Amino acid sequence: MLTFLVRRLAQIIPTLIFVSILIFSLQQLLPGDPALVMAGEERDPAVIEQIRKQYRLDQPLPVQYGYWIKGVLSGDFGESLRIKMPVRDLILQKLPVTLQLASMAIVIAFLIGIPAGIISAVKRGTAWDYAANLFALWGISTPNFWLGIMLIFVFSIQLGWLPASGYVPLAEDWRASLAATIMPAFVLGNAIAAILMRHTRSAMLQVLGSDYIRTARAKGISERQVILRHALRNALTPVITLGALELGTLLSGAVLTEQIFSIPGFGKLIVDAVFNRDYAVVQGVVLVTATVYIMLNLIADLAYVLVNPRLRS
Repeated sequence: MLTFLVRRLAQIIPTLIFVSILIFSLQQLLPGDPALVMAGEERDPAVIEQIRKQYRLDQPLPVQYGYWIKGVLSGDFGESLRIKMPVRDLILQKLPVTLQLASMAIVIAFLIGIPAGIISAVKRGTAWDYAANLFALWGISTPNFWLGIMLIFVFSIQLGWLPASGYVPLAEDWRASLAATIMPAFVLGNAIAAILMRHTRSAMLQVLGSDYIRTARAKGISERQVILRHALRNALTPVITLGALELGTLLSGAVLTEQIFSIPGFGKLIVDAVFNRDYAVVQGVVLVTATVYIMLNLIADLAYVLVNPRLRS
């Protein structure tokens, strides 16, 4: 187990280096000059030249990358060109919001998708199976923005149970925070639950037809134990992969959902940064997102070993 972890960590380091180079290089392809954006409407040539020198925009790209990666390794992601605020502080402000929203969404997805997939596989060909597949089709087909608007109309405008928009930090008031994020979390988790249901059903059907499942039933083990202890445990491997990937997608920012519910997360931050040519913010947010994505894949690999004993050797 330790050898496996060390080997995976050794693979992560060059991956992160490559990702940082890719992020910095692709950033330069964005149209427009950040110095012109910062200079304002007058665009005095002397001011533009001073801005380029201050932010090293007049240096060759390898030199700019060297300064940037040196700062990143020391925890300095640079300063926002637009609001004159350290990118690290911006990330620390927005990351807890996105983490809360993504965590709630993935929990909702797992609580709905995995049980629905199990029931659909065990009750194959029955009304339960058709109902679960209908739910999956609905979840995949329903646009997030439409579902979000409908939830606001029903639960905020008609019933008045939940706030229509806004965000309250957990540390400030956890009840108000959950009330403000439950609808956007459900909107995000709904589509993921549908995907998880389809994958869980497919994996369970494959496992339930295995020889060791028939052997377990022949030994007189209860059907509940056969499904939960033997079948589900081995069927979880592809579901774990999917869950890690979907959580990484959520952490990268659900732009439409955050806009509809006015959630100040990573999605809104990265969109504003791209439109304002705020290079430092774009680079910092994308690098943090990519790092989290890679670490989630590492956690998924470790979960494989814990779930499937055959992989421990």
